[in-house]
Amino acid sequence: MKIAIAGKGGSGKTTIAGILTRLLSQRGHNVWAIDADSNPNLGVTIGLPLKQVQEMKPISSKILKEITDENGERAMKLDMPAREVVTTFGVPVSDRLTLLSMGSVDHAGVGCMCGGHARVRHLLSGILQEEGVVTVVDMEAGLEHLSRGTDRHVDTLLVVAEPYFKALETARRCVELARELKIPRVAAIANKFRSESDLEAVRKYTASHNIQMMGEVPYDETIQDADLAGAAPELRNGNSAVAAIGKIADELGL
Repeated sequence: MKIAIAGKGGSGKTTIAGILTRLLSQRGHNVWAIDADSNPNLGVTIGLPLKQVQEMKPISSKILKEITDENGERAMKLDMPAREVVTTFGVPVSDRLTLLSMGSVDHAGVGCMCGGHARVRHLLSGILQEEGVVTVVDMEAGLEHLSRGTDRHVDTLLVVAEPYFKALETARRCVELARELKIPRVAAIANKFRSESDLEAVRKYTASHNIQMMGEVPYDETIQDADLAGAAPELRNGNSAVAAIGKIADELGL
């Protein structure tokens, strides 16, 4: 299964992606986590030291080659098995969890991350169920990954929405674009709600736009504390946010 996590910047998508990734590996799944954000933070969220994350090799353009299709048009395709890409460019986090990075913006004025998006898109196209892994992709904040079709080949897109208008509107646009890409399963996650009225606002908005709800994750101060400390949240029993993300994994059949 290939799962992408999207949403407005600050909505908590990276935190949810990181916790979901760790829970799945704890449940016995082999997990490939891909940080497809040009401001990568997924590594820290799954427990790697910041220095190690900063020193990671991004997925190289060498994984692709140019071909000419049957119509004489030039196109790119994956030039090595997905598992070899992971072995070459991935960083083991645990026995069952490996992290890959699209890369980051290191200097001003150097242009777009188009190549990085293309590499992630083609890698996802080459990952088959036969690989025996679950892939979790933390997408870039906003909508560009959908306009570029970076997550075209995922099975599920989870859109994270906080209970305020701008985040909900971004979630709605993500869902609309994902449907255009014909992603098989698209659903929303209410995140960081502090009251029943917060949660009801997300439920009402998603229902009015025919958006399936996959999960409801309450605000949790311990997760905020971990974020401020630049550390991975603890997956403690009794933690309401972690339990809610565990229920999302259940809904995904994992």
